[in-house]
Amino acid sequence: MKKIYTLVLKAYLGPLVMTFFVALFILLMQFLWKYVDDLVGKGLTWDVIAKLLFYASWTFVPMALPLAILLASLMTFGNLGERYELVAVKAAGISLRRLMLPLIILSVIISIMAFFFSNNILPVANLKFRSILYDVRQQKLALNIKQGIYYSDIDGYVMRVGQKDPKSNMMKNIQIYDHTKGNNNSPLTIADSGTMVQTADQQYLILTMFSGYNYDEQSDGTSYFKHPFRKTYFQKEELRFNLSGFKMVRTDEDLFKKNYMMLNLKQLDHATDSLKKQYASAQLIASANVLNTLNYLHQWSSDKSKKKLVTDTVLRNKKIFAKNFRSEEWAQITSTAASSAREVQSSLDYYRGDLTSQQEVIRKHEVEWQRKFTLSIACLILFFVGAPMGAIIRKGGLGLPLILAVLFFVLYHVISMTGEKAAKAGGLDVVTGMWLSSLVLLPIGIYLTYKATTDSPLLDADAYIKFFNRLFIRFGIIKETGTKE
Repeated sequence: MKKIYTLVLKAYLGPLVMTFFVALFILLMQFLWKYVDDLVGKGLTWDVIAKLLFYASWTFVPMALPLAILLASLMTFGNLGERYELVAVKAAGISLRRLMLPLIILSVIISIMAFFFSNNILPVANLKFRSILYDVRQQKLALNIKQGIYYSDIDGYVMRVGQKDPKSNMMKNIQIYDHTKGNNNSPLTIADSGTMVQTADQQYLILTMFSGYNYDEQSDGTSYFKHPFRKTYFQKEELRFNLSGFKMVRTDEDLFKKNYMMLNLKQLDHATDSLKKQYASAQLIASANVLNTLNYLHQWSSDKSKKKLVTDTVLRNKKIFAKNFRSEEWAQITSTAASSAREVQSSLDYYRGDLTSQQEVIRKHEVEWQRKFTLSIACLILFFVGAPMGAIIRKGGLGLPLILAVLFFVLYHVISMTGEKAAKAGGLDVVTGMWLSSLVLLPIGIYLTYKATTDSPLLDADAYIKFFNRLFIRFGIIKETGTKE
């Protein structure tokens, strides 16, 4: 048995590692395609891009690992069935259930490791990945001044170049507006031509201009109409621009640490308890404020005539009640009542929105708490879907097993995402929403395992034809000869 178990493990580990890294690579390509506009043209160094992709790959493990287990188990038992090795093993008196034992043990070990990964490694990877991605998306585009377009990414300046010669690096018809002093009337520089170079340390940009004018309208702040105006001519002038704004500045990671995606189970428990206490306190404050508003309205209607207003409003219509007051009194009363009603409605809307927002944050923490376990269980369930399906179809390679694996994984992923969104929105209970995909696939896995271990002809077309023939004969749709009535 040791040799058979070794054979099965070797046949399984190869496809598992291969499909895992292939799935990870595909997810990374999808990530690059999604954020290509945020990465290109910003002068990012290779170490920043490498760190971003490295930490991003860790965050894709919860999607790549279940897919790899599903596809590897399908391929392994499909190959064993296609090469008639399953038939030989069963002829030797070894059942499929016993043959799956080492892979079941391995899947349990992988599930335990997946839980450890979700609880300890994934929060750190999310923190690193999302903090770097935030800084990358906030990073300015690399210095790229196009001809005929106003360029404002250099802090304090707006520049326009009429023409650019890429060979000689010479620019024509240069306009520069200087906003560094914060004046409404910004100094303007116009030059016939110029060249632009960066210093060796990439810290400054030196613009050398030829044959131009400086226009400056100065204001002392005492008059809006009389401003001294100055126009000076120059043959050659240099401007030095500070390019520190184009450098990528890392944000303090502590600012992201309280996000629910960056917390482990213990931290999520603590954060959820704190949020629930804040929610209960907010409920008390909202109730007290609404009661205070209602008490104020009750005090407003305390005199005899206004008590009569409240009573008659309930008992009589507007036409009968309006006879008790003069028209100006009636207008004042209705205006005050409408204003008070709007105030109460506004308070209720504010507190409803605030409490709803707090409930959503609590649900997100509870969803993340459940996610720590769903990955582990998904690995087990998808193994029990893939292994018996591979034994049933008896096809190896990347053909039919890949198609079936993709179909089952899409089903799992769609149900999982739907349940998660419903749980976050409050449409489903958090436990139900997060475990919905497992609840759907678990019966499928049990059914497939039963069919595979009992050698039931699940994909045998002749068996289905015979079944439907017997069913149609029973209901009188066709005769036993097979002809229609």
